[in-house]
Amino acid sequence: MPGENLSRDEARERAELLSVDGYEVALDLRSAVGEAGGTGEEIRTFRSVTTIRFRRTGPGTATFVDLIAPAVTSVELNGRALDPAAVFDGARIALDGLADDNVLVVDAQCAYSRTGEGMHRFVDPEDGEVYLYTQYEPADARRVYATFEQPDLKAPHLFSVAAPEGWTVWSNGAGERDAEGVWRFAETAPISTYITCVVAGPYHYVTDTYTRTLADGTELEIPLGAMCRKGLAKHFDADDVFLITKQGFDFFHDNFDYPYPFGKYDQAFVPEYNLGAMENPGMVTFREEYIYRGKVTQAAYERRANVILHEMAHMWFGDLVTMVWWDDLWLKESFADFMGSFSLAEATRFTHSWVTFANSRKSWAYRADQLPSTHPITADIRDLEDAKLNFDGITYAKGASVLKQLVAYAGRDAFLEGARRYFKRHAYGNTRLTDLLSVLEETSGRDMKAWSRSWLQTSGVNTLAPEVTYDARGRITELAVVQGGDEPRPHRVAVGLYRLSADGELVRYARAEADVVGARTVVAELAGSDRPDLVLVNDDDLTYCKVRFDEGSLATLRAHLGDITDPLARALCWSALWNLTRDGLMPARDFVAVALAFAGRETEIGVLQMVHAWARSAVTHYAAPAWRAEGGRLLAEGGLRELRLAEPGSEHQLTWARFFAATAGAEADFQLLEGLLDGTAKIDGLDVDQELRWAFLEPLAAYGRADEVRIGEELARDDTATGKRHQVRCLASRPSAAVKAQAWAQVVESDTLSNALVEATIGGFVQPSQRELIAPYAEKYFAAIERLWADRSIQIGMDVVRGLFPGLQDDESTLTATDAWLAAHESAAPALRRLVLESRDDLARALRAQRCDAGA
Repeated sequence: MPGENLSRDEARERAELLSVDGYEVALDLRSAVGEAGGTGEEIRTFRSVTTIRFRRTGPGTATFVDLIAPAVTSVELNGRALDPAAVFDGARIALDGLADDNVLVVDAQCAYSRTGEGMHRFVDPEDGEVYLYTQYEPADARRVYATFEQPDLKAPHLFSVAAPEGWTVWSNGAGERDAEGVWRFAETAPISTYITCVVAGPYHYVTDTYTRTLADGTELEIPLGAMCRKGLAKHFDADDVFLITKQGFDFFHDNFDYPYPFGKYDQAFVPEYNLGAMENPGMVTFREEYIYRGKVTQAAYERRANVILHEMAHMWFGDLVTMVWWDDLWLKESFADFMGSFSLAEATRFTHSWVTFANSRKSWAYRADQLPSTHPITADIRDLEDAKLNFDGITYAKGASVLKQLVAYAGRDAFLEGARRYFKRHAYGNTRLTDLLSVLEETSGRDMKAWSRSWLQTSGVNTLAPEVTYDARGRITELAVVQGGDEPRPHRVAVGLYRLSADGELVRYARAEADVVGARTVVAELAGSDRPDLVLVNDDDLTYCKVRFDEGSLATLRAHLGDITDPLARALCWSALWNLTRDGLMPARDFVAVALAFAGRETEIGVLQMVHAWARSAVTHYAAPAWRAEGGRLLAEGGLRELRLAEPGSEHQLTWARFFAATAGAEADFQLLEGLLDGTAKIDGLDVDQELRWAFLEPLAAYGRADEVRIGEELARDDTATGKRHQVRCLASRPSAAVKAQAWAQVVESDTLSNALVEATIGGFVQPSQRELIAPYAEKYFAAIERLWADRSIQIGMDVVRGLFPGLQDDESTLTATDAWLAAHESAAPALRRLVLESRDDLARALRAQRCDAGA
């Protein structure tokens, strides 16, 4: 039988054959504590007994059920015992002789995970406590219980869990512990297997309640819970989590007209989590990094709030109504990404969330949409490996950008009414693209099929540039928007005209909206306007495109970007300049110059953090090698200057402190960081808390100023799970051939590290200041990746293949080696080839940008 990689065709055939009436899942997690059996941690298992009731609804008498487990004790189909050795191949259990109505019972030993897939087990180094949680998307429920692992075979689930004494257990439904010590949970509504969930352990748990009077006069009451490890309890600001949660429920109930359908609403912040969060109905899981151990900026709180609301939107888009197959993953992710920013702006204190969206989320989309692996928003997902890789910037951020454009095209009221009809028409069911388009056509009167062909079923990003002519008096005679790209699309855009005021501010004095169609569109409304200093196409960020500038506008931005008063317009200009840099149309040193001139005046902290990241990337990847050291010196000097100028105690001061540490490279820089760590130096208002201490220590380790003993001393100050991750990263960052060899072996030659420590080790191994030191690993990388991909879980494989690609060996020889590997491995796993192709594209882009910079 085929292995773990379920194909779309297999899933379709199985859905035609059967429907599932329900699951009963009994887990015994008492083995999570105490000594593991056998000779090593890797074989620690738990008992999983699954009863599935299903009906045959199509022709055929044979199928299979999914299960990835070290051992199966017994399989019973309709009272008939099947030999596990004959029917179980490690990933599937073959079933034949199906009746019209069937009962399958599978008794298995499933493995605890350390990769964040399936039943993840974490031991807190601070107190020795064990914590468990599950993570399944797209198809890892089969690591915990026997399933028909595909989203369109929805069914009610009834969970029971035996757990160690003193633990609490949570699942999708409300639960309680019975007299025998077993936790029993209410049966769920019909849901897909990938959104079922179990969380268990001595978690710190806080409760609240959301209440609302519905339109029919009934009272809706939703029990709320929030949890984290005991070691993080002192940092847990559950009140703010509950505030955003309640504001989100208000917004979605106001706009969706469909009461939250899943009873309670727990939110668990869990350790070593691979994702940002997961929308398990009634039991949402988040990465615990959203609990802040030190001072962070408002941008961090905004990100967390956005994720909370994104996951809440999934209760309707994704959980109540679910895609048939992963081709239509966008039906949930694009909507949740859009709704996260939409609700954030309208229902919370983060009223500038569209600024963050324009500057940060869309940057992710632009990058993904220019890779060789770009795909339409409605993608061709052949199998589960394809699905895993399509949780990307196109499915999320481009999809959300296109939905924002759809709201401008169809109207807000029509869009929301379409959503309301969609929920009511397809509740607890599965849908395809056509189901959504039909309701939007009903409510908007627009031709959604044509819109879909242009926006959902094509790939790539268009450029929009102004083309302006003036008369002798300096007035506009014609302003046209010129569209570039392989396939022109219809865009609803706003074009803004800006000029410098008497007091030096760059302000908008004219604006016109237009439907851009084809290669060139005249915006007649702006004819006769006074000559602008800046023409901003896609003002207000209504569409998805890369913005270009005429020469006069570009000159204005070089001299006056910081004078733009509107934060969204300013963010759009920063993003457009970065796209010019990435595209090799603006020298990296010019972007650095603009960043150093105006980043200190940026009021939006999230935009400032993106500009910092872009400036560092410009020097690391896009600057000519001969200028790279100079660029790094300028960034560090600029960072220190702005750090000293920032308001004491402000979030801007904190942001500049982190930027300075990340760019430090000179003796004076290191002396200041050492002084800030040992207390002999001080910057007024800067609280060097534990998280900032680690940020200061890493560059010292990377430049050989902090050895293993010094790093160990810092761990002694912060002997926690988070401290351990920082320590591992710092250790791997040291400039030593022996250190790099050890780090490489731990990640590539061994699989004993957890997912979080793999990530930390890779982060330390890859240091821009150590190009020559890690150069020998380029050849080793290409020799190892195919074996590694076959041996590791897909999540770890993705992390290693992406993280260790020799992108810092940025010369033609690395490009040649990459091409040679691709040519010699045409039959390698498509997902692996995609990752290598994407990394190759990043490298080729960097080399083009370096040539542009060298010519400056």
